[in-house]
Amino acid sequence: MTLQVIVGAQWGDEGKGRIVDWFAEQVDFSARYNGGDNAGHTVTVGNRIFKLHLIPSGIIHPQVVAILGNGMVVNPTTLFEEINILRRAGISISPERLRVSYAAHLITPAHQVLDRTLEKQRGRGSIGTTGRGIGPAYTDKASRRGLRIGDILSPDFCERVDNHIAEANRTLRMLGASELDPAEVCAQYREIAARLEPYIADTSFELHTALQAGKTVLAEGAQGTLLDIDLGTYPFVTSSNTTAPGALTGLGLGMDAARDARVVGVVKAFQTRVGSGPFPTEVFDDLALRLRGTGEHPWDEYGTTTGRPRRVGWLDGVLLRYAIRINGIRELAVTKLDILSGLENLQLCSAYRSGDKQYTDLPFGPSDPRNFEPVYENFPGWHQDISGVREWKDLPAAAQIYLEKVASLAGVPVKLVSVGAEREQIVSY
Repeated sequence: MTLQVIVGAQWGDEGKGRIVDWFAEQVDFSARYNGGDNAGHTVTVGNRIFKLHLIPSGIIHPQVVAILGNGMVVNPTTLFEEINILRRAGISISPERLRVSYAAHLITPAHQVLDRTLEKQRGRGSIGTTGRGIGPAYTDKASRRGLRIGDILSPDFCERVDNHIAEANRTLRMLGASELDPAEVCAQYREIAARLEPYIADTSFELHTALQAGKTVLAEGAQGTLLDIDLGTYPFVTSSNTTAPGALTGLGLGMDAARDARVVGVVKAFQTRVGSGPFPTEVFDDLALRLRGTGEHPWDEYGTTTGRPRRVGWLDGVLLRYAIRINGIRELAVTKLDILSGLENLQLCSAYRSGDKQYTDLPFGPSDPRNFEPVYENFPGWHQDISGVREWKDLPAAAQIYLEKVASLAGVPVKLVSVGAEREQIVSY
């Protein structure tokens, strides 16, 4: 059995797409196990940039079968948009190459309207949702009233959609929002059902069978560890399990699949997050602009899905150690090291301080670190352009020292380092 799990070790946006692309060259299946189109994975191949929100980015490789697992919530409109984009780019998309779990849940127009309405109602207490209906879809799933992909195959599917819209309208009415036309949504979903049916599969069985046969499955996480519904910076989190153990439940795999799993944590050389919530090492003003970029380039720090500017700061070793522990990460892939080139001095948070006590691990998880202040270690920067470096020995000495400290804090080795946006701009160690 060969299961590889790529997981974000921060608040998402770590650059998982291009790390998945690196590994996907030698795998048989690339499978998403959580989230919906609130995720955004970007892969740059030559002069082409692929921004995928639902379809696993591994599908760019011709030998890969892409799986949308049962842990996902799927907006079929977004799915077909991505299929069309990939086909126009010359990538073969067929039911043989793209499979959607019958147990994944559908995102409907009602979920999207509810998401935006509820976020607006929160006012200053907003949690930074993308407004794409992810939260309400997972709420319906937990309440056992959701619509699943497999329901499309049922003769009474339109009746189920009608009941779903009627229930959503009752809530929208109480919130003072415009209601939806059930007939219009049913007509839309009749067309969707016909197009989606060939892609529906028992993906749990298919992946289990593939692993038993010695095939390689690459599990692709969305968002990041610190956005996990249970273990993230609650309540400023997403609505699914973003951690590596979530790959098992999100793909319908048993514990035997995890026995020899390779878990790779993706972490930026600095820290970022989108939206509200705690951020102990956040920086502002000129330094923030320097780390974020201006937004003129696709790799600048603006959300792939939302376009919102990301908050930026120094790499947080305390939160990184936490991510290593709860994921079982065995190695790190560090992205965007090239962005640090040209800075005179670098800082790295190695501990937190509260009063006269110092902590290298959080007493009660990351939800509320407001009573802690970061303890920094300082490192010299480097001025060399490292975008052309392909071997560890050719990195500037200061960059090597910085990466070695990251590995030391994490307790696991750094195996990959990205030094640019292009597919080949990776240093393997």
